[in-house]
Amino acid sequence: MSPPVREGKQLQGLDRTALLSLMLATFSLSVGYSIVLPILPFLIEQLSPAADPAAVSRHTGLITSTYILAVFLFAPLWGSLSDQLGRRHVLLIGLIGLGVTLALFAFFEGLASLYVLRFLNGVFGAAIVPAAYALVADYAISKEWRAYRFTLLNVAVTSGFFVGPLLGGLALRVSREVIPADGEYFPASFLAASALALVAAVLTGLFVHAVRWRPADSVATKDEPKRRGILLRLGIIVFIGSLAIGAFEVGLALRGKQTLSMDAYQISMLFAECSIVMLVVQAVVLSPLIRPDATRWFVTPSIVLLALGLAVVPFADSYGAMTVAVALVAASAGILAPIATFWVSLKARETGGAALGRVTAAQSLGQVVGSAGGGWLFDATSIPNATFNAAAMLVLPAVVAGYGLPRLLVRPAKSTCNS
Repeated sequence: MSPPVREGKQLQGLDRTALLSLMLATFSLSVGYSIVLPILPFLIEQLSPAADPAAVSRHTGLITSTYILAVFLFAPLWGSLSDQLGRRHVLLIGLIGLGVTLALFAFFEGLASLYVLRFLNGVFGAAIVPAAYALVADYAISKEWRAYRFTLLNVAVTSGFFVGPLLGGLALRVSREVIPADGEYFPASFLAASALALVAAVLTGLFVHAVRWRPADSVATKDEPKRRGILLRLGIIVFIGSLAIGAFEVGLALRGKQTLSMDAYQISMLFAECSIVMLVVQAVVLSPLIRPDATRWFVTPSIVLLALGLAVVPFADSYGAMTVAVALVAASAGILAPIATFWVSLKARETGGAALGRVTAAQSLGQVVGSAGGGWLFDATSIPNATFNAAAMLVLPAVVAGYGLPRLLVRPAKSTCNS
């Protein structure tokens, strides 16, 4: 069967097997990223035994941001290539590259290798999200159809963030029982994440058909500057929200270990809780229960709730209190990026891959700044609880970017694509 041709509204949908393959692709990406988060401080201590707590904090933030920096640098490129070469080809390159570089974690030695491999993970991982979401948008026959399929991809991404830390923490605990002489690093978890990405590549190759891009002629309109302004404001909101989450993730691991004396398993459970809460709010907000147009009203309240949640974290001095703070942050942050991605895909017209690549880059830039800053600020003595308080203050300007946005979003510019 030849691949479908997109022209106007000729496409009638994406079959279930292809959609499941895309979900597995985004799921494997999240697992490959998040599996490292709860064990990273312990891994750094093993690779650099002489490092003091401050050095561990810095390396934790910098290594996390190294991955995200690569996504920031390469996501726009991969997105543009998906517009030119096709989504399927870019997905396959990303999944195979991610699988191979994850497998190399089982054999690396030295802290420098950890930096290099995390960067390569990000280079190939950057290809997956823009291409997957753009491919779904290529097939969209209505806003409701698009929103529901985007929700499924969001659920897959968030589920990966749940499974990754859980797998990493459990592997760390098992390694203590099975191979105590080798320390706390258990390479089987990275090999499992690698296998998952490679399986997703095989299924993508078998079941995801390419869309031969042949858009109808488009005509520039007077609404073009407004459309670009909307995309810019959505990108700013994604950037600021991701900055806060990047700082929060690093701060959560460091606060759990150094301040509250939690073990890796407890920290993993906090990350898992974060993913579950995100999963629930995404499934509700971008579900058939809520009209797609209504999602624009959730942006500003989510920003305010995110700032509040970050400000509460320093007051959580026990595991139980931390679960409450984590829930506040996750509930607010969990819907900001998905809602922005949905609206960007509607406004992007024929260059959906490039636009989604840019919003992915904005998300990654926010995470890299937040992760690096969170690690550096954690041990700052001049500002109490600097990681969380600074993140909370930086979130508030996003309210300005969101001012009036709901009114603009319901006045879409003329488009030749599905909306």
